[in-house]
Amino acid sequence: MQLSLEGRRALITGGSRGLGLAMARAFAGAGARVAIVARDQASLAEAAAGLPNAAPVSADVSTADGCGRAFAAAEAALGGIDILVNNAGTSRRAPFAAITDADWQADLDLKLFAAIRLTRLAWPGMAERRFGRVINVLNTGAKAPPAGGAPTAVSRAAGLALTKVLAGEGAPLGINVNALLVGKIDSDQWVRRHAAAPEGRSYEEWKAESGRAIPMGRMGRAEEFAAMALALASQPGDYVTGTAINVDGGLSPVT
Repeated sequence: MQLSLEGRRALITGGSRGLGLAMARAFAGAGARVAIVARDQASLAEAAAGLPNAAPVSADVSTADGCGRAFAAAEAALGGIDILVNNAGTSRRAPFAAITDADWQADLDLKLFAAIRLTRLAWPGMAERRFGRVINVLNTGAKAPPAGGAPTAVSRAAGLALTKVLAGEGAPLGINVNALLVGKIDSDQWVRRHAAAPEGRSYEEWKAESGRAIPMGRMGRAEEFAAMALALASQPGDYVTGTAINVDGGLSPVT
């Protein structure tokens, strides 16, 4: 099946690398015009250079002002937003007693409030056009929060609740809202983890070892994750809303 986003306009946060860039490439390859949002201008410029008709937007979506500027710039460049992918985030984990109020606030601002603010900005246009797709990128900790998984798992669980609330409100308006839950997907995040590891194994060896605990026996690829996002954003996703799909090779204990 050939998936098409011809004529659609997408905004992807965290779009300059990793999963965000993989989704931007998949959407652009299907015909969409894409605005990619990130803080680092150099990585944005590099990512945009490889994407047809891409609009790079430098903004910090962890603030209300940053969200407003990001959306305004993307809307001006593309003429409207039909597809919003809330992908910005980091994987911050620490023992509960070591997490400060500032840590909690920073995590919620980036992972929860950014999604709330950007969706609120995109919602009226989507409702007016009777078409919208919102995809919230979470992780499997949203369904099965592990010990030591805060603050990330808590922020992501809130994102899961937000997805369900918005899906119910959006359905009569033609707006589908879903979540994709990341497991172990090969991306720049894992490259950074390997670089910080004290061992001398190559990245490929380290990645293979990390993948052995997954039922499929390997880590996922960013392109596989992007393919699921493309399916939700295009015609096969027309009757899919309010779902939270694990993209994890069977790793999560919760479906």
